[in-house]
Amino acid sequence: MPFGYGQRLRQASGLARSLFIYWRPGRQRGLKQLYRPFIVPGKPAFDIGAHLGDRSAAFYALGARVIALEPQPVLALWFKRIVKTPSVTLLPVAAGSTEGVAEIAISSANPTLSTLASEWREQIGQHNAGFSQVRWEQRLSVPVITLDRLITDYGEPSFIKIDVEGFEAEVLAGLSYPVAALSVEFVTGALKVSHECIDRLSHLGDYRYNVVVGEQRHFRWKEWQTPEATRQWLNEGADALPSGDLYACRSDHPHLLNTP
Repeated sequence: MPFGYGQRLRQASGLARSLFIYWRPGRQRGLKQLYRPFIVPGKPAFDIGAHLGDRSAAFYALGARVIALEPQPVLALWFKRIVKTPSVTLLPVAAGSTEGVAEIAISSANPTLSTLASEWREQIGQHNAGFSQVRWEQRLSVPVITLDRLITDYGEPSFIKIDVEGFEAEVLAGLSYPVAALSVEFVTGALKVSHECIDRLSHLGDYRYNVVVGEQRHFRWKEWQTPEATRQWLNEGADALPSGDLYACRSDHPHLLNTP
C-alpha cells in the first residue's frame, strides 16, 4: 500500500533520528574498538539486519569482507549512500531458519525497527515500555536465506552481528556450524528469545557470553560468562536493562585465551 503524507513524514523523521544515533561523531571509533578482537582481516563478517550500515562500515574498516543483509528498500538505499565502498556486499534479503519468502513488518516512525517475528511484534509493546507506542504500519514480502547458505556462498565469518527484532533465534536456527563469535540483540520483555539463542549456540559448541548495553560500545562484564551464568542473569531480569546485545565467543577464541 502506498505511503500517505503522514507516513512519509514519520519515516523521514525516524530516519533523521536514526542517522544521528548511528552516525554521530566518534561512534565509528568506538565500534572499531569494540569489534577489533573479533574481526579477522580478509575473512568475511556478516551484518544481519544492517540498517544504516554503521556496523558494516566498522567491519570493513577493520579489514573484513562484509556481507550485509537489509531487506528494507529505504534503508538499503541509505546504506548505499553512506557505505560507498564496493567491497561491502549488500543483499536485499532477510535471514531465517529456512530459505523462502516471508512477511516483514516495518514501523514507519522507526524505520530501523522491522521484524519477521509476528508473535514478538504483537506482544512486545505490552512488556517493554520502549515499544508501547511502536506501530507496524507497513508490510513487505521479502526473500529469506539462511546463515548456512551465506557461509556456503561467501565463506566462514569471523563474526556475525544479528539485530532483527525478536527473530534472532530463527536466524540462528539456520546455522549449523559453531562460528567463532557473534552477537544477538536482547530486549526486556522478550528474554525468551535470548534463552533460545543460548540453547541453539550450546547445541553448536562451547561459548562464553558478555553484554553491551543499548548503543554503548564496551562490555558490561569484566569476565566472559558461562551459558549457565548468562541464563541465570536473564532469569533474574537482565539487570532491568531495556535492550542491548548479547555477545557469544567460542571458548577457544583467541580473545578469550588472551584476556587476563
